[in-house]
Amino acid sequence: MLQVNSLSFSYDKIPVLTDINFKVEKGEHISIVGESGCGKSTLLKIIYGLLQPQQGDIFWGEKQVMGPDYNLVPGESYMKYLSQDFDLMPFTTVAENVSQFLSVFYPEELKARTEELLEMIDMVSFANVKVKNLSGGQQQRVALARVLAQKPELLLLDEPFGHIDNFRKNQLRRNLFGYLKKEGITCITATHDHQDILPYANRIIVLKNQGIMANANTKDLYNNPKNIYTATLFGEANIIPINIIKSYGDLEREIIVYAHEFRVSQKKGIPVIVEKCYFMGSYFLVEATSREHRIRFNSDESIAINKKVFLNIALETISQRLKPQ
Repeated sequence: MLQVNSLSFSYDKIPVLTDINFKVEKGEHISIVGESGCGKSTLLKIIYGLLQPQQGDIFWGEKQVMGPDYNLVPGESYMKYLSQDFDLMPFTTVAENVSQFLSVFYPEELKARTEELLEMIDMVSFANVKVKNLSGGQQQRVALARVLAQKPELLLLDEPFGHIDNFRKNQLRRNLFGYLKKEGITCITATHDHQDILPYANRIIVLKNQGIMANANTKDLYNNPKNIYTATLFGEANIIPINIIKSYGDLEREIIVYAHEFRVSQKKGIPVIVEKCYFMGSYFLVEATSREHRIRFNSDESIAINKKVFLNIALETISQRLKPQ
């Protein structure tokens, strides 16, 4: 349904995106990821029509999406965009903000739809509270409900849970992405948080150096990242030279190993000396060195500083990650 062709954009002659190409099918959920400044938010703004690309075009089905050079008011009726600024009406109530774009000629439907959305964002008890009296996280939840009010065909979300506390974030993710899937709404989410991605996105697009570094199925990209940049977007990861893994001899090759994929042993494996140990709740994150290589791994127990332990990696993981010569 959405097709982005040879898209390029610059701010004051400084390139941000160069020759971006991808497609998004109807009902698909895509996550745009990458380090700060890589162009995630810029890409969403171009798709929505807030920014005019210097090159390339965008189509929704057979219809070309036009930018601000052609449209005085950005956006199309079939799409909604949630920015990091929320764009709410501060002096009206939560319910009035959510129902702003719903027809007043059908009051019963308006009321039912508003209540449905307030329940989804867990804000029913705040329906009559003015938005200016809400916290940042509460305002973000209202903004989410408002962009969903008219059931858009395409939803663009820019860091949609950035201001929401962890107490509510997980449930809100389940509510929102479950709703989008049920309604068949196509979604593109720009985010830093892998918890927004792994359980919900069908596909991931990784941005770096103005272009697309990876465009792949979520599970496939996580299980077999092609570089350390991509792997670290999902959590702690290491580049491990094969020559320090005894089973594979002295091959001059490397693999990427996530911190949770190591198993700690007292007797055999990769010898490491522990330097730091961080309590992470259900596990400890340990920093250690082996032959001058720094390795971060997870441990079920705290390990004393300067203690020598051994790390093992499943042969299946090694085989999967070995890069072709």
